[in-house]
Parts: sequence; structure tokens; C-alpha cells
Amino acid sequence: MKHHSIVVALGASGRLDKNELHDKSSQLTELQLLDSDGQLNGGLGMTLSELGARHVVPSEIGVDLVLIAAGVTAADTRISRSSEAQDSWTRELDLYVPVSDPVLWSKQKLHVERMLRFLSGDRWRLYFRDRPAAAKILVTTPPELIKPDFDCVSLFSGGMDSFVGAIDLLAARRKPLFMSHYWDISTSSQNICATRIGAVYGDLGPRHVRARLGFANGIVDGVDQETTTRARSFLFIALAALAASGLGDVGLIVPENGLIALNVPLDPLRLGAWSTRTTHPFYLARWQELLNGLGIKATVTNPYRFKTKGQMLKECANEKLVKDFAHETISCSSIAKARWRGLAPGHCGHCTLCLIRGAAMRDAFGADQTGYTLADLRAKPLDARARQNEHIRSFQLMGARLRNEGDIERLLVHKPGPLSDYSGAEQTDYAAVFRRGIEEVGRLLTGVVVRPG
Repeated sequence: MKHHSIVVALGASGRLDKNELHDKSSQLTELQLLDSDGQLNGGLGMTLSELGARHVVPSEIGVDLVLIAAGVTAADTRISRSSEAQDSWTRELDLYVPVSDPVLWSKQKLHVERMLRFLSGDRWRLYFRDRPAAAKILVTTPPELIKPDFDCVSLFSGGMDSFVGAIDLLAARRKPLFMSHYWDISTSSQNICATRIGAVYGDLGPRHVRARLGFANGIVDGVDQETTTRARSFLFIALAALAASGLGDVGLIVPENGLIALNVPLDPLRLGAWSTRTTHPFYLARWQELLNGLGIKATVTNPYRFKTKGQMLKECANEKLVKDFAHETISCSSIAKARWRGLAPGHCGHCTLCLIRGAAMRDAFGADQTGYTLADLRAKPLDARARQNEHIRSFQLMGARLRNEGDIERLLVHKPGPLSDYSGAEQTDYAAVFRRGIEEVGRLLTGVVVRPG
């Protein structure tokens, strides 16, 4: 096991050396985010330019958030759990970030650490320091500022839920700014989805910002990359908050069906951070508290928290648009894994996200145009010992539990994280959407046989 410290630097004067670390035995990795011309790099500068082109001028506190998110992303994606954690999961990570208001951020230190621990399962410690003089102001306000015409910021991933969310907002005549993060082939559907929606509701270009903020392999010396990316939503929501900080009192919309948002472990082996918590209700509530503490007037909402994916499709405001093009969205947990079988990237058909997707499409439309590597779940009995079939079996086992153990969903929905921020009625609704979601997938799996090979 090795302790790691990620130091976000803004120019040469913002660097730290090993003697300044709280844990001097820690491996130090510097992220230099200011180039020799004094411009932000790592994708942040381009993001600010894209926002500026849409007359959105974020606050310096909003920029601080993304500087933190950059460090979080570097640690989460470039430090291997298997080699760097004693238990092959829980890493020890210190993050040093230069911010515009260290006093304000020091009040949020424990809160942000709690958020990150919940999200990734790692042991995080954050240290805030003043930005160097050359980087005190990172956002330029134009002399003649045109007021932006947006009433909310919505995450737009290229997945099915964000596709539905975008359609519903535009159909309701809202004025959303769509915020995307792209990095690899798994986000290639963002432009496709934007084009399909734009053909009906007008070009999305003026209201769509795609940010590319990430780090190449090898930035941490002698350490392999990490593939679990449990903390990815910290970056996604931070980018949306960056935009919201320049818009006044707006909504910050995270469109996600209730089954995935809760992400209740389907079997005893998937506990804690082994199941992703990227849009869990507890985590979103912590984001609201953080934004309130920072003075960013944005209200975090997931309007689909009590709907299954199938319900989202059925109830979409534009039935024809979603039916014609939902299959072009991307849901698979790893669409690139088909390459190991010599196939083109695509949906596998057997991971949790593919099963929820396929169930939703068939429930809503009676058919699914998505091409899957495992195209026919009923073609032959599936080997229970094969790793690719574990999620199918887990859904079947959970379906049996819900049928045979009464109202057990009322207990199960509390396993991934607390729901204490919500009323008893809302907790009942969370339990109900979990049951409906499992039943939705159960209908897809009717007649599917998984047994020892």
C-alpha cells in the first residue's frame, strides 16, 4: 500500500515540495494547470471559453470547484486500487488545491471529504491554500456582458436518461444549458443525441458545452491507471455547478432513473462503494449543502428519481423522437470491452446497465433496436460460472427475494446509503421505484436460464 498526494499547481509559484506535505512519506504528483502563458490547461481553459461564448461568466468559487474536481479525477483514474491499496480497494489520497477563498473553503473541508469518501470508498484528505498572485483571477468578465438566457443547467451524458431529460426540458419550453463531459468512445453519442434533438427543437450548439477535462496515463510515476472511476460524478456535477455559478438562481438537473440512482446491491457481494453512488439521493443532498455553503444559488434536482427507465421512455414529452432514436444513446458500463473478442465497440447486453436498458426499451416500445454482443439471452442456457452472466443471475435472485420476502424493498433501499434527508413518503416512493425497476428487468429475463455449465 502507498499513500498518495495530488498537488494542483497554478504556475511555478504554486508548487509544493515533499517537505510541505502533511504526510512526508506520501508519493507526490503535481498537476500543473497553468501554462507558461498564464492560461488554464487540462481542458478547464477551453471550458471557460466555451461558457464565455454563451455569455456565461462563472464565479471564482465555481472555478475552485473544478480545480478540486481536476485533482479528484486525476487521483481516481490514475492511481490503481489493486497495487496502491492494502485491501485492493481503499486508497489513501491527499489533495492540495489552490483556491480563491481558503477561509470559505476551510469551512467546507470536512463536508467535501465526506462526499468523496461516500462516493469512492477511499480515504480523502483535502488541504486548501491561497492561489498564487498570478492566478488570483482566472475568469475574465467582458466589458459589455450580455445576460445569458438560461434558466437551468442539465447534465447531458449521451445516455438514454439525459436524452429523455433534454427532450422533456425543451418540450416544456425551458431554457437549459446542457453540460457534457467527454473523454473516450463511451461519450461518442453526445453529438449524435444533440443533433437528433436539435433537428426538432433547434440547434443545440448555442446551449451545449462539451468539456474535456482529464489526464493521460502515467502522470503518477510507477502506477497503473484505475478503471472503476467511482468519483466521476464529482467532476460532472462540478462542471454543471461551474456554469450555474454564472447564471444566478437556477436549477441544476441530474437526470437519472430511480433504480440506477439508488443502485441497491443486488447480491451480498456488492456492498458499499463496490456499487457506484454517482447519483444517489444522499450524495445529491450533500451537493446541495455544498453549493449552499459556497453561495452558489443552484437547486440540485433529479426529476426522474421516482421513475424507472421504462417509465421515463413511456412518459417522454416527445414519444416519436425518443422512440426513433433512443437506441443511439449509450448505456453500457464498458462499450470498449467487445474489442477483446475482436468485435467493434458496442453494448454488451449482459452488464447491469445493458439489462436495465434492454428492459426499458422492450417495456416502453415492445422492441429494442440496440445491437448487443449477447444478442439473445434465451438462445441457450447461460453458464452461471461465467463472469459475464453474474448480473443476469443477480437480477433473477433479487426478483425472487422481492416476490418471496414481503416488503423487503423498504429495507433494501437503505443499504447503498442513508435516505434520512427525505420524508417517510419519499422513502416509500424510493422503495416503490426500486421494486418496479427490478420487476421491469424481470420481464426482460422471463425464460432466461442461468445454470452451472
